[in-house]
Amino acid sequence: MRIAVAIDRVEKRFGSLLALAGVSLQIAEGEFFGLLGPNGAGKTTLISCLAGLSRPNAGKLMIMGHDVRSEYRAARRLLGVVPQELVFDPFFSVRETLRIQSGYFGIRNNDDWIDEILANLDLTAKANANMRSLSGGMKRRVLVAQALVHKPPVIVLDEPTAGVDVELRQGLWQFVQRLNRDGHTVILTTHYLEEAEALCGRIAMLKQGRVVALDTTRNLLARFSGQTLSLRLAGLAPIPRRCAPAPRKVKGRGPSTSAVSPRSNHCWPRCVRPAARSTICV
Repeated sequence: MRIAVAIDRVEKRFGSLLALAGVSLQIAEGEFFGLLGPNGAGKTTLISCLAGLSRPNAGKLMIMGHDVRSEYRAARRLLGVVPQELVFDPFFSVRETLRIQSGYFGIRNNDDWIDEILANLDLTAKANANMRSLSGGMKRRVLVAQALVHKPPVIVLDEPTAGVDVELRQGLWQFVQRLNRDGHTVILTTHYLEEAEALCGRIAMLKQGRVVALDTTRNLLARFSGQTLSLRLAGLAPIPRRCAPAPRKVKGRGPSTSAVSPRSNHCWPRCVRPAARSTICV
């Protein structure tokens, strides 16, 4: 299996702050990979190092076998990044912006692919509109288009659906999933857990600049996705059998019992309502 992105013991400091503390990851070619973590975990810093926008203090990053520092031209050509921030040139139309972006990579006569991107991102009607006239959601669509205009084999999406409407989100994911099926490697950072669950085959969780969990999405959900319901009985009677929502684990007997259920919230009403009727204090 060919490795699309290799990150080896990467460290990054900003003064006394250690933003990345020896992060190591390998992402296979054609993988849809999720990068999750709270604000300040180091996700964007890691992406900045991968894109060459920030230089790590230690470690090595490679894209499709090309070192990000020593082979930066080849590495940049193989990577498309959708940043968090809305960055745009206010003097050009949408189509002109994408033509200029193509030119950065030495690509001419790219209008057919530009038209396809515009259509998939619902930007065709805005193709000749000035960037200043677009809404925030439309500007974010253009950022996605810019990242895809040179057909990079590795695509990094840094919270691409933040602040966009549901329709665009669904259309964007359909388009990105198609690119992934065609062989593109996709790295996604998001705060929408349902997106990571639906799209990503593997997930790495960052916290304080370290990888604290790395596994398949299915395995991570099985390990961390339970919910706990604690019941305290008014008397010494056992919890009625009809209150049980087929929990995964049950702890305790008698007046106090805790149950850990699967992810779905729908089972808890079936437990709480009969418990209330049975004079159980919840």
